[in-house]
Amino acid sequence: MAKSGRPRRPLPLRDGVDPVRIRLADPGRGPRSIPEELRRRFPDRLAELEAALASGQVVTADGVAVTDSTRRHRGMDVWTYRTPEPEVEVPFGIEVLHADDRLVVVDKPHFLATTPRAGHVTQTALVRLRRDLGLADLAPAHRLDRLTAGVLVFTVDPAHRAAYQDLFAARRVAKSYLAVAPAPEGTPHVRERSSRIVKTRGVLQAAEVDGPPDAHTRITLLGVREPDPGGSATPLGLYRLEPSTGRTHQLRVHMNALGTPILGDDLYPRVRTITPGDFSHPLQLLAETIGFTDPVSGAERRFRTRRSLEAWPSGKARAQDPGHPPSAPAPNSCML
Repeated sequence: MAKSGRPRRPLPLRDGVDPVRIRLADPGRGPRSIPEELRRRFPDRLAELEAALASGQVVTADGVAVTDSTRRHRGMDVWTYRTPEPEVEVPFGIEVLHADDRLVVVDKPHFLATTPRAGHVTQTALVRLRRDLGLADLAPAHRLDRLTAGVLVFTVDPAHRAAYQDLFAARRVAKSYLAVAPAPEGTPHVRERSSRIVKTRGVLQAAEVDGPPDAHTRITLLGVREPDPGGSATPLGLYRLEPSTGRTHQLRVHMNALGTPILGDDLYPRVRTITPGDFSHPLQLLAETIGFTDPVSGAERRFRTRRSLEAWPSGKARAQDPGHPPSAPAPNSCML
């Protein structure tokens, strides 16, 4: 049962998960009975489908329960629920940094996807927050990779959603990230990387290719320390990464291209297989700050993570960075 688009749902969320929308075959091309068509299309979920039909949880776009006599028309959709497949629980909480009637800003942990995709549905920031905060219309203003931790912004009110999403899409948002990576002798204090990045569907790695640059990152080395005993002989560095664009895997690709791949990266410079449920080596990449002019109120907004990177304790990270003092805890912060 495929889910597509974002029309207004005629069924409520169930445990934070959206109902799914099913596009029916055009009249005359499939069975005349809608329930019969659904049974033919989804034989592997027959028991679940029958229970949904019997309880009135297969509905039309106006929320009317589907029966054998429901009339169909060209382009008709029906909605129902699909029970997500079992998932490995991500054993880390989400801290709410800020909440008001338009935005919820959180500190996402490593390993938790932003939104449902592929094998991640219930173990996503969106589903957890919708369920735990009781906010059915919550939606992301942007996204973080599953393996990246840090500041993530959600919109609360659908009336203002487009204004915030357009802000991120138009790159009118200042972002900074922290990363731990090798810092060989002679590493410049400040570097810039501009390139063209292509991510091919079905290929795990993105790649730099010839052509006009469409990805730019400013990279500042904040501090250097010796590696942990028994590890690589190359010193480690704490870097601030400031992207002015948002290509897929941009920061990971740029750091790898400079010969300083981010610690814990399972894709760059080479793909490594990680056992599901292995949370022992998080990617050492953290969305540190997000700042923008609020498109609704005109106020300046700035949010900062309160997480630190495992490979660089927070005390050392801040000591190397006097220009960005830690922010005071938000009075309405909480852990979910």
